[in-house]
Amino acid sequence: VAITRAVMQAESAGLEPPRWARPVIVLSIPWAVSIHTVTAFLYSGLPGRSFWLTALLAPRFLASAFAAGPALLILLAMLLRRLTRFDPGPCAIPALALVVTYATAVSVFFMAVEAFTVLYSQIPEHVEHFRYLFGGLDGHAGLVAWSWASVALVVFALALLLVPSRRRDEATLAVAASLVFVSLWIEKGLMLVVGGFVPSPLGAVTAYAPTAVEIGITAGIWAVGTGMVTVFFKIAAGTRQDRTA
Repeated sequence: VAITRAVMQAESAGLEPPRWARPVIVLSIPWAVSIHTVTAFLYSGLPGRSFWLTALLAPRFLASAFAAGPALLILLAMLLRRLTRFDPGPCAIPALALVVTYATAVSVFFMAVEAFTVLYSQIPEHVEHFRYLFGGLDGHAGLVAWSWASVALVVFALALLLVPSRRRDEATLAVAASLVFVSLWIEKGLMLVVGGFVPSPLGAVTAYAPTAVEIGITAGIWAVGTGMVTVFFKIAAGTRQDRTA
């Protein structure tokens, strides 16, 4: 927030950003990496949950973050340009699209490596989680459709992003960015969390459905995040419009 305010004030006054802003921005990069790494360690540090017991969990978190985050930024930038006079410029969206392409490719590669390792080794504690997600287990198949949908969406999105001419087309890019975001939301929000709990360490298979409290908490988090993004984009758009007026 402090960086955004300082940079916006400097831009509004037609001045260079303060010198202290650049080191803080550079420092935020390892901070972002460490946040996702620590989050992954919280999962992979549970030896009783074999689905999360993998060294690839932290890299998968990072790859999906660098894919889904810029994908959402692309959609927001396109929406702002359509609804306001704010223009992110000719380089921002193509640069973000390239980041999404590479990160999505790495994320898909990591998931493929994980699937090969588990399915080739045929270790029951690991295979059962994949069976539950993609084929159902003991009559419980609530996430099968979601899992296959996530895979199909991300593969189709990657096929679009890997073609430069398709990636430069904004309509196609918007579709690809939407597919990447939805696919990774399913993969991290449903498959990773719920799939790690089913089956239990004792082999019990229990169907999961979100409660009203969980839905309310999730909606609240999304509401707070959406409100913050709205305020920040409104400040940025207003500053740009005042400067060009």
